[in-house]
Amino acid sequence: MKSNFLSDLSKEKQLAPLLDFYYEKHLKQYTFKRVSNLKQQRQGIDLILEHKVSKNLFYVDEKAQLDYVNESLPTFAFELSYLKNGDQKRGWLFDASKKTHFYALVTSIFSDEEKMFTSCNITFVNRKKLIGHLVDLNLTEEHFTKVIRNNAQTNGKLILESLHPKKEGFLFFSTSNKAEKPINLVLRLEFLVEIGVAKRLV
Repeated sequence: MKSNFLSDLSKEKQLAPLLDFYYEKHLKQYTFKRVSNLKQQRQGIDLILEHKVSKNLFYVDEKAQLDYVNESLPTFAFELSYLKNGDQKRGWLFDASKKTHFYALVTSIFSDEEKMFTSCNITFVNRKKLIGHLVDLNLTEEHFTKVIRNNAQTNGKLILESLHPKKEGFLFFSTSNKAEKPINLVLRLEFLVEIGVAKRLV
């Protein structure tokens, strides 16, 4: 099992021009700039949006389904924990050191020619609203930590009482097929839009 970190990075670079094209087209009220500073990227900032009138700044973390090019998935995986050098680390969703205001979830990424992405969908998720909604369902970080601890040997899907597995979401343990052994909260994009924490940009 190897980590795909480097190949993902080069794919992200190839995807950026398409994303920028969509941002320019659909985010008329904002100017934006890409972040190349590593420290900021580690804080969950890939893009800074500035409102043209209020001058308010919003930090965006781009999350792209680059493992599923030329496929359309109705769900997105939010990372709760992963392994690094044998230690369990906190995933990006509840990581308090992240300064992310919005996730730009990039799905249905299509590539019609070599090294060229031609279309994708982008769903903006308000991170604070999403976490607030999960907390209302009693899906707190503490709750997830307990569930993960009690199901340490699980691999694959785990159904949560608070979420309808087909319409809303579930937990997914990738303990045997990925080096980082991530544990993700998998949520349906339609569900995120319905509960008012997400908007489809493209």
